[in-house]
Amino acid sequence: MTWGFRSADRFMGRGWRTVAEALTVKRRRKLNQVVAAGSSEQRLVRRARIVLLAGAGAGPGEIARVVGCSVPTARVWPVRFAARGIPGLFDRPRPGRPPIHGPSARLAVVATATSLPPSGASVWTQRTLAGHLAGRGLSISPATVGRVLAEAEVRPHRVRGWLGRADTRDFWRQAGEVCRLYLDGPADGTLLLSVDEKTGIQARSRKHPEFRARAGRDARREFEYVRHGTVSVVAAMDVFTGQVIAQRIQRNNSRTFLDFLVTLDQCTAPDLRIHLILDNGSSHTSAATRAWFAAHPRFTVTYTPKHASWLNMVEQWFGTLTRRLLRRGDFATREDLEAQIIDFTLTHNATAEPYRWRYDAEAEHSRYLDRHPAPQPEPATNALPAAA
Repeated sequence: MTWGFRSADRFMGRGWRTVAEALTVKRRRKLNQVVAAGSSEQRLVRRARIVLLAGAGAGPGEIARVVGCSVPTARVWPVRFAARGIPGLFDRPRPGRPPIHGPSARLAVVATATSLPPSGASVWTQRTLAGHLAGRGLSISPATVGRVLAEAEVRPHRVRGWLGRADTRDFWRQAGEVCRLYLDGPADGTLLLSVDEKTGIQARSRKHPEFRARAGRDARREFEYVRHGTVSVVAAMDVFTGQVIAQRIQRNNSRTFLDFLVTLDQCTAPDLRIHLILDNGSSHTSAATRAWFAAHPRFTVTYTPKHASWLNMVEQWFGTLTRRLLRRGDFATREDLEAQIIDFTLTHNATAEPYRWRYDAEAEHSRYLDRHPAPQPEPATNALPAAA
């Protein structure tokens, strides 16, 4: 018995020493997320804390006192983590009642959940899946459907948006031109401005006043509100200072945009050229706008690729405006909304700093070509040399 205990202790010691080696930066980050998340199971949180303490050099006795567990528990989870990583912290499958539904039934659940929902519905639910399968002779409960989908990591109730675009030379060329302006700057004596519109900003006020936050209680807001119309603005941001000029517009058309260009022309020192970064909105690419640019050689324009307005840096300022003012603001009228946007802009300009731009389209294109090499054309048969 004495020999067996020491042998087990030496085995645990070897596992204990390998915890620090198995605790990579990525695994440490994941364990910290598990500990911090309020939705994590408490037993999983305890095991993650044990592993983190073991990786920091704590012994089993110290871990048991800090975590509030037994010494054997403090010994076993670092060993399992060292052997299997994060999956080793989860409970292993236990023997129990034989499964009622075999692999074919589980396959039917997954296949149905990944197909189009029935007419009149846009998404599968556990109940509709169970009813649909019951109509085809497979009696299965909604709870079992949920367990099967969870095991297969199929989530029909969730969707992630994405934007497809063709891998064309024009996209990378235009994106590279925009990024070069951000990273290297335009020619000397040129003012680089990022210009765009934000339309349909809602002026809303709450029916009842909000209760401000206080110690121990979050702010409380009644859900009902009153609409007072919408406001649209056009803004130009100096890329290398971060300062913004914003103006309310009544309509988003070429005439309004040309009036804003005249304002920029008058507000800029006459010895500076003006380089604009624009998206492909109709007011930016209309015949009237292009004719105006041709008649004013002081202005130069670089357009972002289609479906890539995120390359327009002023969008970052619009995002800041939305987060800090519009999302939780209370506006009694459209004029009140306009006044608060002006105040926000003035406050922003008083302490403005340029946004950091790190994305390089040319470097990304090179990495893309490395991952997706172009197929080599097969030699034509008529190009083979004739036999002697």
